Amino acid sequence: MPDTLVFKRTLIALSVALTISVLCFSLLQLSGDLALSIGGPEATAEQVEQIRVDYGLDRPVIQQFTSWLWGAVQLDFGRSYYYQSDVMDLVVERLPVTMTLGIMSLAIALGVSIPLGVVAALKRGSWIDRVAMTIAVTGQAMPNFWFGLTLIIVFAVNLQWLPAAGSDSWQGFVLPAIALGYYATPAMMRLTRSGMLEVLEADYIRTARAKGLRTGTVIFKHALRNAVIPVVALAAVELGFMLGGSVVIETVFSLRGLGQLAWNAISRNDYPVVQAIVLIIALFYIVLTLLADILNAVLDPRLRAR
Repeated sequence: MPDTLVFKRTLIALSVALTISVLCFSLLQLSGDLALSIGGPEATAEQVEQIRVDYGLDRPVIQQFTSWLWGAVQLDFGRSYYYQSDVMDLVVERLPVTMTLGIMSLAIALGVSIPLGVVAALKRGSWIDRVAMTIAVTGQAMPNFWFGLTLIIVFAVNLQWLPAAGSDSWQGFVLPAIALGYYATPAMMRLTRSGMLEVLEADYIRTARAKGLRTGTVIFKHALRNAVIPVVALAAVELGFMLGGSVVIETVFSLRGLGQLAWNAISRNDYPVVQAIVLIIALFYIVLTLLADILNAVLDPRLRAR
C-alpha cells in the first residue's frame, strides 16, 4: 500500500481525535455551572467559589482545555466527583469486562454471519437466501436492549440455562454477547453474501472448477478467502461500534464494565468519568477504523496495485 495512503488516513484519524477531544471538553461547558453541580443545592456562595478555585474553573476556558488535553495525553483525567478516586483507575478496573463483551460479541457475529452469508450466496434466490435476508433485516431493525430483555426472559427466567446478570463467570457474558453481536451480524452477513456472489463469477473460480477441483476446495480455499477480505475490515469497525454500544447492554445485564460506569456517571453528573469514557471509546473506534482501512488496502489486490 502506498505510504501516502497511510499518511492521509493517519492525518484524518488525528483530526477526528482532536475534534472529539474538543467535544468531550465541551461537555463541561455546556452542562451549566459545574461548581454549583459539585457543591449541591445547599452549598454557600463561598463554598461554590472555593470549588471553582480548587477545580481550576476560575481560569479562562482555553487554559482549562489545554490543561485537560495535556492531562488526557498522559492518561490523567483527574478525579471522579462521585467515587472520589482517580478516573483512570476506574477505567482500568472496568475495561476488561467491556473488552471481553466486545470480543465475544464479535466472535458470535462472525461465527453466524460468515457461514450464513456463504450459504445465502450459494443458494441465491432459494428459501435459504430469503431466510438469511430476513434475519439480516430483523437484526438491523430490532433494538438490542429489547432483544437483550427477551433473551433474559426466555433463557434466564423461563429456561434458567444462563444467568440474567453479572460477570463473575463466562456464562454471564453469553446472553449480552448474543444481544450485542446480533446487531452487527446483518451487515457482515450481507457483505459476505455480496462478496461471495462477486467472487463466484470471477474467471479464476471458473478456471478452478474447469480443472476438476472439488466444490469445497473451490468455495473455501479460493472463493471465501477473497470474499471475506472486506468482512475482516468491517469486523474491526464493528468492534468499535460494540464497545460504544455496550452502555445499554451492560446496564440491561448489570455488567460492571465501562458502559455501566458511563451510565452511572451520567446520572450522577460525574463529568470527568464521562469525558474519559467518551474519549477512550472514541479513540478505540478511530484506531480500529484506521487499522481496518490499512488492512483492507493491504489485503485487497486492487488497492495494492495502485
